[in-house]
Amino acid sequence: MQLRSSPSSPFGRKVKMATYVLGFADQVTPVLTDTMDPNDGICTVNPLGKIPALEDDGYTYYDSRVIMEYLDAKAGGGKIIPAAGAARYDVLTRAALMDGILDAAILVIYERRMRPEDKYVDSVVERQRGKIIRGLELVAASNPSYKNGAMPDVAEIGLACVLDYLDFRKQVNWRDHAPNLSGWLADFAAAVPGYDDSLPPKE
Repeated sequence: MQLRSSPSSPFGRKVKMATYVLGFADQVTPVLTDTMDPNDGICTVNPLGKIPALEDDGYTYYDSRVIMEYLDAKAGGGKIIPAAGAARYDVLTRAALMDGILDAAILVIYERRMRPEDKYVDSVVERQRGKIIRGLELVAASNPSYKNGAMPDVAEIGLACVLDYLDFRKQVNWRDHAPNLSGWLADFAAAVPGYDDSLPPKE
């Protein structure tokens, strides 16, 4: 398998962590990808020019949600995504919230980087920060504790990636809005394989 991604991509990190959790890490060759480089070639793999993209057995899968479901099925199913019933939809709904928070966090960065300073729109950034904060507060309100050991579900993987990405890019200080998630993240980090190896680079 080849995984096209970037060390700073939280969506790529979700997939990378899933490969460790599901026992595929030693079967995956990482392909460093720069979506801003017109000569990178990612568009020949994914016409949308987005990462992550996983190539396996002659097929290409893109969108982290699809890739993680594919890896779960490849591992026998029901590992990081429950196979059926209410538990499945609970996990998928929580995972969708994590993806939405990450989308908003990335849009904050894009607004800062992609627009000339005189075109920067504060209201757009504040709208995205509001989504991040509301999402974090909803998660924190349930006072979660991490109990799944070495086999987190996709929503838990997503939450860890959210918190670490916010620490990495500093769109929001999540500890101001969800301080009780500090213990959750410490327990997750201590139990889940690939957590440290998949952390975004220090700048």
